[in-house]
Amino acid sequence: MADRADADVGRDPGGAPSGVAAGRPADASRDSVRAIAVLGPTAVGKSALALALAERHRGEIINCDSTAVYRGFDIGTDKVPVASQRGIPHHLIDIADPMDEYTAADYARDAARAIRHIHARGHLPILVGGTGFYYRALTRGLFPGPGKNAELRQRLEQMADRRGVEFLHRMLGRVDRPSAWRIQLRDRKRIVRALEVFWSTGKPLTAHFAETVSLIDDVTVTAIALRIPAALTAERVARRVDQQFDSGLMHEIRGLLASGVPESARPFGGLVYRQALELLHGVRDEAATRALITQENRRYARRQLIWFRKEPNLQWFDGPGEHPSTIAAVEQLLDSRLKESVS
Repeated sequence: MADRADADVGRDPGGAPSGVAAGRPADASRDSVRAIAVLGPTAVGKSALALALAERHRGEIINCDSTAVYRGFDIGTDKVPVASQRGIPHHLIDIADPMDEYTAADYARDAARAIRHIHARGHLPILVGGTGFYYRALTRGLFPGPGKNAELRQRLEQMADRRGVEFLHRMLGRVDRPSAWRIQLRDRKRIVRALEVFWSTGKPLTAHFAETVSLIDDVTVTAIALRIPAALTAERVARRVDQQFDSGLMHEIRGLLASGVPESARPFGGLVYRQALELLHGVRDEAATRALITQENRRYARRQLIWFRKEPNLQWFDGPGEHPSTIAAVEQLLDSRLKESVS
């Protein structure tokens, strides 16, 4: 992504909703604002494709990566340097301090605002990134839900400790069968949250989901997803990790720490930075750290692919985003969609 934020897009104050709901499909037909989304796993070339599309369609790029919102965390998040942005405006980059808790709710509000500002300028909004939860929050909606009930949550956690998380999952199946079917048996955090919502409101989590509305319900999103073979992902990820270290990843981290950013800062807990901090503490040497980051990136790419396969209305393309054949195939789709919108 990019390493600067657009000044006209700020954060809304206030609390963060705590769940995502299914809403109207992102690509439903309607006479409205249009936007493009370029999604997919790490290292598939999303930024390259987005830049190519932006140049042709007078586009502006909106970040959809949960780590790129934080200032100072540049190399490990693969922000596109200003010199490589080709003059294309980038939004929702470097808008949060490292100690901020920037949530999916914040993102949905900020991205919705950015889309409307870009449209008002006569340009095409292009969402780009691999954080599926952010994309879903924007396109399918968030539910306000109850705030954290510390006492109830503690009781549920204690119950899980005593009787096992499987017991809580069975309990959830009795009060909210759709959530029990959707949430994995050992996903303790989400099981506890679903039960907390039910006992706090008297309604199952899925009932809250049904009541939500997307913040861009009037926007037609043409969502493009990229995928490449696993072997190619492994090759590209390994090359990227080497580039991150060679570009000064460890120097960046030392500078952040020296400036007062604590290791407990949220972005330090993310992929690349978490393992690099362990390198600083002598947990393993640099070669082993590079290998570990590469391995974790490959696992992360698989999880992203699984997530996006469940997302409705995505148009899948096979091939890296920078390849001319991929760009041409996506352009063909966009041309047909634009023709449909004016016919």
